[in-house]
Amino acid sequence: MLTVFLATFTIFILVIFGMSLGVIVKRKTLQGSCGGIAALGMEKVCNCPEPCDARKKRIAKAERQAKLQQNRIL
Repeated sequence: MLTVFLATFTIFILVIFGMSLGVIVKRKTLQGSCGGIAALGMEKVCNCPEPCDARKKRIAKAERQAKLQQNRIL
């Protein structure tokens, strides 16, 4: 049982090493798949009508930063 586990683990490590070596040699950044959520017709990750409190805080902070940059004197 242990030999099967070790053989499987070794194969997985070799596959991961091979894939990482391919990425390093090609010097390409990792990318997501085509489409994603937008392909499903959704504009955001959750399909809820109103954003959660944490998202509202992030939106308010971004708006506040934009206003500060807009009204900046220097």
